[in-house]
Amino acid sequence: MACAVAAVGLNTHTACAGGGERAATASADTELPANADVFQTPGGKQVTLYALMHASVRIVYEGVEIEVDPVSRLGDRSVDYTALPRARYILVTHEHADHFDTTAIGLLTAADTQVVTNARCSQMLGRGTAMANGDTLHLAPDITVEAVPAYNTTPGREKFHPRGRDNGFVLTIDGLRIYLAGDTEDIPEMASLGTIDVALLPCNQPYTMTPDQLVHAARMVRPRVLFPYHYGTTDVSALPALLQPDGIEVRIREYQ
Repeated sequence: MACAVAAVGLNTHTACAGGGERAATASADTELPANADVFQTPGGKQVTLYALMHASVRIVYEGVEIEVDPVSRLGDRSVDYTALPRARYILVTHEHADHFDTTAIGLLTAADTQVVTNARCSQMLGRGTAMANGDTLHLAPDITVEAVPAYNTTPGREKFHPRGRDNGFVLTIDGLRIYLAGDTEDIPEMASLGTIDVALLPCNQPYTMTPDQLVHAARMVRPRVLFPYHYGTTDVSALPALLQPDGIEVRIREYQ
């Protein structure tokens, strides 16, 4: 088991991850803002995840900007996308307003920006590459995105996210595999994702998962590092202790 020093905010701690060169290891070369986590790819490059809010994630790799479900405002929280670089890739899981914001997409779009989403958002936006569950898209020689299922299973809640409409994404960057689950419950397809280094799993019923469902999902996915996200007012503070025996490091960030 290899140990790496992880920089979180202005503090450092040591995190151990199994899996040899497949492990998601973090770097402490520089001090990071509290919303940032750095991971090293199997090829020795760095990927930085920034927790913006709720389901909005900024990913930076070798100067490539990737925005996931960018949203400018939710309640009293906001993200100033005018202060961020334009995106090379924008991934949108589905059309709900806490994931799909045409204003944010417009602010992040440059001449070479590629939007990747589902069929419904592509229709609403009037552009973009539409992916269905099971599709794979090679964005660059070292960046691949897979669209995976994301849906509700609890009786009476299927209407929120019906099966086959929305996407989760598995983003592979220079061999580092990041699972962005989107809005989903603990569906059986999670057990077939293969190696996942970093996972972002949602936790707010009735729309996504309860904490117990998230624990079940995490045990299917078995990431090296897990970020609960999309959690709103749900208390996720018990998750690190619950999943520590499984060898899953849980990091809580500002993903309300």
